[in-house]
Amino acid sequence: MTTDRLEAFSDGVMAIAITLLVIEIDVPTERGAELGQALLHQWPSYLAYLISFTVIGIIWVNHHGILALVARVDRPLLYLNLLVLLAVAGIPFPTALVAEHLQSPGVDARIAAAVYGGWATLVAVSINLLWRWIVHDARLIHEHLDLSALRANTRRFSLGLLIYPMTIGIAFLSPIWALVVHGLVAVYYVVDQFARGGVRLEN
Repeated sequence: MTTDRLEAFSDGVMAIAITLLVIEIDVPTERGAELGQALLHQWPSYLAYLISFTVIGIIWVNHHGILALVARVDRPLLYLNLLVLLAVAGIPFPTALVAEHLQSPGVDARIAAAVYGGWATLVAVSINLLWRWIVHDARLIHEHLDLSALRANTRRFSLGLLIYPMTIGIAFLSPIWALVVHGLVAVYYVVDQFARGGVRLEN
């Protein structure tokens, strides 16, 4: 099986997930000066939206780059890709949770930020499983690609496995700083993509 249907289905799921993010931002019903205050009060929604939009966008870019290396698809790859989509499709939930509770008193904000970190960890695990299956031998990749060179990129995909679980702990110390770390990881991946001149994992 080629990657055409896999890519089309994956693009559709990610497009829906990234679109659902903005639906979670409520339109204030206040008028006049109260409307301005209400808009400012919703800053957690804007922050969560921006981070999650960037995260899904980076996943889509990396996913495109990964599948560009694949010449043929087997059944384990299909199921591992479904695991990635399961994680990505659910991102609007922790995003809405953080947006709703980041300003809440007590432990609610910490729990919401921890759930966000846990979900990010699930995303990182799923992408790493997909990547490691693709490069575990040369059966699935294009013949002209160097398998050893591809495996050298595994460390790049492992960054989330290290940092996202840490954000769960950080969330119970400072929910805001936990989100800041998520944002910094997203910025790192964006800068990394530009530094590499796009997705060229075979180099």
